[in-house]
Amino acid sequence: MDDDKHTPNLVDQVDPIEGPPPGANALVEAPELAVPRLESQLAEVQDRYLRLAAEYDNFRKRTARERAESWQKAQVELLSRLVDGIDDLARFSDVAPEHIDSKALHEGIVLVERKLWKELQAAGLRRIDQKDVPFNPQVHEAVATTPAAAPNQDHTVAAVLQTGYMFGDILVRPARVQVRTWQGSPEGERA
Repeated sequence: MDDDKHTPNLVDQVDPIEGPPPGANALVEAPELAVPRLESQLAEVQDRYLRLAAEYDNFRKRTARERAESWQKAQVELLSRLVDGIDDLARFSDVAPEHIDSKALHEGIVLVERKLWKELQAAGLRRIDQKDVPFNPQVHEAVATTPAAAPNQDHTVAAVLQTGYMFGDILVRPARVQVRTWQGSPEGERA
């Protein structure tokens, strides 16, 4: 091996016990200085990590609490819209049957239903109860079928057996419907 090809570097000049030679530009820190410095840095990083973890945990708890409070306020707002209709129903239940005729009872129930429905619509609820519209499995549940009279009636709603409801973009309950299906005309099958 050629000695002039081997140029000494700083590591070669550092004695493990004595440290770097005097006058050497020391790039390697002495272990007795490095260990306390690194321990201090590690303690700082650990402290920062623990603080961030605690802040995140507090944020998560605060967000969950605010979400629950917001949900509760929304429910209270909706219920406050409905209590007048509930009071009206209670007044009907307090009337003795012999003091009210069936027509008046029916009219009263219709009025209460309109009042309740008006408030529910204002809150964002809407009905799914249209007939003669295309069957949509996203909002309809087919519970029965009936023959279609013409091809353009194929897969359309013939009857709504139970009203469905949407709250905003969320399906509360699908409409249970009878769906028309085109079987083809007997003359068309023979041709």
